Amino acid sequence: MSNKSAPTLPIVGIYGLGIMGGAMAEALLKRGYKVCGFDIDAKAKQRLKKHGGQFLANASDVAVRADILIVSVSTAKALEQVTQAILESQSSKKTNAPPIVIETSTLTMADKNLCAKTLKKVGITTLDCPISGTAVRIKDRAWTIFASGTKAAFKTVLPVLEVFTDNVPYVGVFGNGTKLKFSANHLVAIYNVAYAESVALARKMGLDPREVLKLFGNSPVLGTGVMRLRMDMMVKRQYSPPTMKVEVWQKDMEVIGQMAKSVDCPTPLFQASASIYTAAMAQGLSQEDTASTAEVFAKMAGIP
Repeated sequence: MSNKSAPTLPIVGIYGLGIMGGAMAEALLKRGYKVCGFDIDAKAKQRLKKHGGQFLANASDVAVRADILIVSVSTAKALEQVTQAILESQSSKKTNAPPIVIETSTLTMADKNLCAKTLKKVGITTLDCPISGTAVRIKDRAWTIFASGTKAAFKTVLPVLEVFTDNVPYVGVFGNGTKLKFSANHLVAIYNVAYAESVALARKMGLDPREVLKLFGNSPVLGTGVMRLRMDMMVKRQYSPPTMKVEVWQKDMEVIGQMAKSVDCPTPLFQASASIYTAAMAQGLSQEDTASTAEVFAKMAGIP
């Protein structure tokens, strides 16, 4: 009989327990990890506690307790506050080893670089690991996590990332992950609007959009994961619960547009799709899934 004991799992702390952060917390807890977290939203607090996680009232306490920190926030201001909380934690952290930070948010490179540079001053390594995929896809292990930063830190946190998906490519230096995420979301923005327009055209021609999805969804030529997810919602005209809110997507669109402008890259298709999301906001669909862009086309086409 072997005397070797099973390796101790690291404690994982999560900043931002919304749609994505909450899904990661639940997945980790199911795999036996100890998870602590912080969020300003009361519902997020209850969700974490319900699934066996520990909600901490002070943001800096998360970094004190955890070996690995996952950051999943929606604004630059939130990332700034998290960075400050992590800095404050180091004066009271009992162990010598600082946590490794996994930054998964969709924010500008300037915001991410500032976070990494600030934490590096106190010996904390930050990885840039944005996620391509929606929260519901975690059940199918269909996420892709673009991991970038130091390879040593990547190897340390890889077992944690593999709780969520097998698709965790190491893509090089810090920031490459975010650049790939921008490229992915650029395509998703266009695909989503294209599918909404296609559903409107099918309806106007008298076709059953359910049959269109059935024929196209699994086509090796036409089918994509975005089509199967979002066109299904468009066909049913049901956009809640959202996998990505229009309001949040507007922020992502702005960030991608800023990056394209900074590298002098024209994006006419992307810019054309942006107005459709803005129209969805104007029609009161800010809290609905981005698939609700189908309702913008429905209104334009006179579909009841």
